[in-house]
Amino acid sequence: MNATGFQVDERCETHRDAQQAQQLLSLNSASSAWASNRSRQWLARLLLLVLLSFITSTPTAIAASYDEAVQQFHEGQYDAAAQTAAFEVERGVWSERWPRLLIRCQMVQGDYKDALQTYQAAIQRYPTSIALRYLGLDVLRFNGMQDEVGQAEADLFSQLQRAFAGYVTRDNLIAAGRYFTEQGEDAREVLEMFYDRVRDRDPEFLDAYLATAELAIQKGDFQVAANTLQEAQRLDERTPDLHHLLALALEPSDGQAAGAQIQTALQINPRHLPSLQWLAEKAIDRERYDEAKDIANQMLQINVHEPSAWALMAVVAHLKGQYELEQLMRAAALAHWSQNADVDHLIGRKLSEKYRFAEGAEYQNRALSMNPLHLSASFQLAQDMLRLGEDEIGWEIAGEVAKADPYNVVAYNLMTLKDRTSKFEKLQRDGIHVRMDAKEAKLYGDAVLNLLSDAKQVLCEKYQVTPDKPVIVEIFPEQSDFAIRTFGLPGGAGYLGVCFGRVITANSPASQGERPSNWKSVLWHEFCHVVTLEKTNNRMPRWLSEGISVYEERQRNPSWGEKMTPQYRSMLLSDELTPVSDLSAAFLSPPSAIALQFAYFESSLVVEFLIEQHGHDALLAVLDDLAAGIPINDALTRHTGSLQKLDAQFEEYAKRLAHQYEGLADWSRDTLPESRDLATWKGWVRLNPNNYWALREMARAALEAEQWEQALVPLTRMQDLGVLTSERDGPLEWLAQTHRELGQERREIRTIQENLAQSSDALPSLRRFIDIGQSNEDWNNVLDASQQALAIQPLSPEFHLASAVAAEKLDRHELAIEALTALLELDPVDPAGLHYRLAKSYDEQDETFPAKHHVMMALEIAPRYRDAHRLLYRLHHPNSDQEEKSP
Repeated sequence: MNATGFQVDERCETHRDAQQAQQLLSLNSASSAWASNRSRQWLARLLLLVLLSFITSTPTAIAASYDEAVQQFHEGQYDAAAQTAAFEVERGVWSERWPRLLIRCQMVQGDYKDALQTYQAAIQRYPTSIALRYLGLDVLRFNGMQDEVGQAEADLFSQLQRAFAGYVTRDNLIAAGRYFTEQGEDAREVLEMFYDRVRDRDPEFLDAYLATAELAIQKGDFQVAANTLQEAQRLDERTPDLHHLLALALEPSDGQAAGAQIQTALQINPRHLPSLQWLAEKAIDRERYDEAKDIANQMLQINVHEPSAWALMAVVAHLKGQYELEQLMRAAALAHWSQNADVDHLIGRKLSEKYRFAEGAEYQNRALSMNPLHLSASFQLAQDMLRLGEDEIGWEIAGEVAKADPYNVVAYNLMTLKDRTSKFEKLQRDGIHVRMDAKEAKLYGDAVLNLLSDAKQVLCEKYQVTPDKPVIVEIFPEQSDFAIRTFGLPGGAGYLGVCFGRVITANSPASQGERPSNWKSVLWHEFCHVVTLEKTNNRMPRWLSEGISVYEERQRNPSWGEKMTPQYRSMLLSDELTPVSDLSAAFLSPPSAIALQFAYFESSLVVEFLIEQHGHDALLAVLDDLAAGIPINDALTRHTGSLQKLDAQFEEYAKRLAHQYEGLADWSRDTLPESRDLATWKGWVRLNPNNYWALREMARAALEAEQWEQALVPLTRMQDLGVLTSERDGPLEWLAQTHRELGQERREIRTIQENLAQSSDALPSLRRFIDIGQSNEDWNNVLDASQQALAIQPLSPEFHLASAVAAEKLDRHELAIEALTALLELDPVDPAGLHYRLAKSYDEQDETFPAKHHVMMALEIAPRYRDAHRLLYRLHHPNSDQEEKSP
């Protein structure tokens, strides 16, 4: 197609774009003051010309020396790149890219005055450059020229309105898109009108991909950002910005992959400030505050004025209780741009990530006082309020953000969730507010309140805490809803509950598949967080918070909480044992699910060790110190001795526990056979009869082959060695199954009981125990097992039915009423029969009114129900001898 034909087709294609541009360039209220209706029509024609001229007039490649200078900049050779750029500017080369590159070199190194001089000279020579004017806005800000910024923005906007002579470059279109994004314009239109347009016409232009990814990350659409950047990697993998943005996109789903991208960015440019900031933030997350300060100092060696470095120093000072130093660091961050709202937003965000939501909210309010349109600060403030239990304020702010920024994925998800959870049932008792699905509330809402009230009484007394505000507990039947409420985005698989202080979010059993965890254990664990976070004003490291909660689970019920397993034994004896002084790092980006679970277990052992060695009062004293702002390592030193000594003593303690667990078993794995067939294992076990791993694998192979007699041999041997364990699909479950298949019911019962004593969520074992109890009419065992099963799965009719039958047989009518009422909520086959049984149970407790109600309900469903008629007659004639009460 000839050039003329191409232009005609393109004019048709871009007609819709011009219409969109007319809406886009209406801008915000300030911009609208500049743009009349006539000028908006003119702008539409302008953007049409821009798009056409961009298509037909792609700029020619400039000298190779520019590419070399840009690569020097990407590699952190800022002085060399600046020297080259300055030479070209001084000799008068006609290209606006040279002064822009020089300004970038000067700004990244904090040479703000030089950057201002470069900008002022360049804008006189290139007054039509949108990219230069956009870059100049920060130059003016960091030179304290806030009054001039407003005029510069007006000039930039006017330049967008002015007829261009020639073509519009890719750089100018990308800069215009970034400017409109900062002004809060419609993200989709910015994407389509600027970034997509550039990418369509020049698929090799990297900056268009970076700008697209920046926009997607800002809106919380991390998948789009990751896809865009992975596509861009084919263009130029020697650009640190690409890898840094990819790390931000990957971080919510894969922390390890994100870290690898940051390392790649720093290999390209060891002086890349955004990547160094990422590392400093992660060091803070791991409570490696000295390391964070070292990285911040590296940033300051590049740019002594770098606001993010000083802001992170302020965060570290706050977390160490050095509040005067914190204010000095903040002042340094704002020294050159006093209205830089990003500084307070960053400080507040990091404090909130450390569960300091009240302090974080204060900083977000400061950021908003500088820039009321800072949507990131507004949304962070909304989340802080929600996590502080200030729901009315939190939801209002979140709604405002969602309205102002309709493409913010996190805000949209949160507001959609609000609509769904508005139908939740609200239960209250003893200062505890529970919100849960209405049907689930009827099934086990009272049990939730009972458990939480008990937890409040026991744990608040133990830790000397008196909450002065309600504790809010939200239980979600959909895992995705739990994740959105908790993390802002779908994901978070593996988390059963999260506590933010006075707010607990938890997954209900409905969201956990066939084998849910024990919800009572989960809520006890989370309420313990409420207590310890309250005691320390949310100033405690994660390892200590988790360690106390797991420890208190075991104190409440020996079957709850993490316990020693063969896997944990191996980890305790290996280099996977983390020193106490570095335990919080074990919770951040663990290499596997088992590594995360081990971090919980090890933390609980540390708490157990501290209490055994120094007493519960010493633990309370450490928590009091944390509340006063004393760092954890200093608090531990004050009450337990030196940290180095504590690390050494705990390592000795942990290894001693691991060796005590060994029993008589051989735990070596070096010479295990590679073959996994049963015959090989049988032969190897004959020569190594005490090897735990060989016995386990032989048992597994025999079970898979359904050779029950063969399976009994290694399992019995493991039992003799004292190493049978209760993990899901583990040896105790295997042994019980083997006894069942061999018809050894008594042995099966003993094995099931042993498993139940160790496991809090052994649902298959409980189901089997109920079946055996019903067959043997052992109603005490049936009632006990069904109650344990309901602490795991309260949504299953079979366990409520078993509980009801056993309770009726044992004259435990209060429990029968509870179970029968739940069954009525589970779409029963015979509702009339359930109402009749409820009426009888209420009658047995001499509660005539509810008895009459339920017998009438039975007759309404089944009018000829004779037993119900007789019961109704007797309820109305209590002195009649027509019928005696049934036993």
